[in-house]
Amino acid sequence: MDETRQLIEALKRSLKARGLTYKSLGGRINLSEASVKRIFAQGTFSLKRLEQICGSLDMSITDLARMVDHKNHRSTTLDLSQEVALAKDPALLTYFYLILNGWKDNQIRRHYRFEEPQTRKLFDRLVELALIEELPKRACRLRVGRQIVWRRDGPVRRAYERQVYGEFLRSSFEGDRDFLGWQPAELTSTSIDVLKRKLAQLYQEFLEMAELDLHSNQPKCGTALLLAFRPWIFSLVAARRRPNPGALSA
Repeated sequence: MDETRQLIEALKRSLKARGLTYKSLGGRINLSEASVKRIFAQGTFSLKRLEQICGSLDMSITDLARMVDHKNHRSTTLDLSQEVALAKDPALLTYFYLILNGWKDNQIRRHYRFEEPQTRKLFDRLVELALIEELPKRACRLRVGRQIVWRRDGPVRRAYERQVYGEFLRSSFEGDRDFLGWQPAELTSTSIDVLKRKLAQLYQEFLEMAELDLHSNQPKCGTALLLAFRPWIFSLVAARRRPNPGALSA
């Protein structure tokens, strides 16, 4: 897929994330629905038109390019030494988490209990670990992808996984922005495969929305998505299963 087509696909994902149709986009940029469809189908975007569309989505062309890059580099597994360093230093892990989510050093100090001498040391430590690259005026560039895949039995998950799951699920999920769906059922292998693909797609859309919103000026809310799906039966039910039901007489 060439660069133009990747940009178009990223724009389509952005529209979907914002719940916008070609018609509603046309209303924002003073074009008919047919004209918008033609532009997307033919890829005939002038730079001015592309800027106009991105502006209507509260993003820049640079943000769009980042989405394309994010799509091409979906995840990063850190070196074991990097994970060890983060796992044993809660302040360093917190600071790195905020950097991953687009926070600047001065913003971190303003909103979190970090002082400048501490953030300077944390910043330098992330540079030393090759997790970020220092830029002029104490800015930085990530040297890893924003989507970190922690090692399954690695130091970070061993240290924090149980705490994370416990804190996240310790809720009634009754808020306006909350959702908890829980329903066990018996499904065929075909249905399981279909649902697994749909959940993977939803997870990818969540990551794309996070990338899209990263540089948005609109207020943001810390959010977490937990998707869990596997063959399973409640132990209360499993305990009553007969070990060899075929041996029973009719």
